[in-house]
Amino acid sequence: MLRNDRWWLQPLATVLGLLAFVAYGTWTAFRGNHYFVGYPRDYLSPFYSPCLVNSCGKAADFGHLGGIGTVSPALVILIFPMGFRLTCYYYRKAYYRSFWASPPACAVADAGSTSPSGLRSHYSGETRFPLVLQNAHRYFWYFAVLFACILTWDAVEAFRFPGGIGMGLGTLFFVINAALIWIYTLGCHACRHICGGSAKRFSRSRVRYRFWRDVFTPLNHHHQLFAWMSLIFIAWTDLYVYLVSTGAVHDPRFF
Repeated sequence: MLRNDRWWLQPLATVLGLLAFVAYGTWTAFRGNHYFVGYPRDYLSPFYSPCLVNSCGKAADFGHLGGIGTVSPALVILIFPMGFRLTCYYYRKAYYRSFWASPPACAVADAGSTSPSGLRSHYSGETRFPLVLQNAHRYFWYFAVLFACILTWDAVEAFRFPGGIGMGLGTLFFVINAALIWIYTLGCHACRHICGGSAKRFSRSRVRYRFWRDVFTPLNHHHQLFAWMSLIFIAWTDLYVYLVSTGAVHDPRFF
């Protein structure tokens, strides 16, 4: 180990933050109720959107999958956003360093090291199972875009009130949640590669180059920040819907 400062604070905070989200996400996914406020607001928890199973009732804007019965709607769709986040380049770094200590920080020995250099004696990167599955990230990105569109629709639906268009505090949360999801998704390394990574000559792809340079690259510079902000706000939006649904809090209406 070459460092004697408090390098362990960041991996510790990452462990606690990710464990807290996993614990909350597990509880809300298996909860299976209080994920929709149908009157007088139209709020659907982002953990349950799109709501596809028979138990969704009025929350099923995109139809039903028959034969699933009363299984929690969240368990049907969470594999796609979860797969996108688990294979995300930032989250890989986060849980490699925090949970696996591989390595826990710059200039700190790998937890699996047996050599004076602090490196593992055998390193295969992400070329073997199961880490080779990380290469599916680029494909999960397309599903992430689809889910960003669905959550945007949910934000629009959150403006639906009796008698026409309205806005409550929950509406604001849904709009912020959708915006953070888009920023996180468009700042993804896979998105940058799709836009400009395959262009051999930017002079012949001026529109793609401008999007790559002026939109996706600046977002990518803050990918870590938006990864955490979007993760926290998904949980917060779900919790707010739960509290309103159970009557624990009142959703104030602005207009």
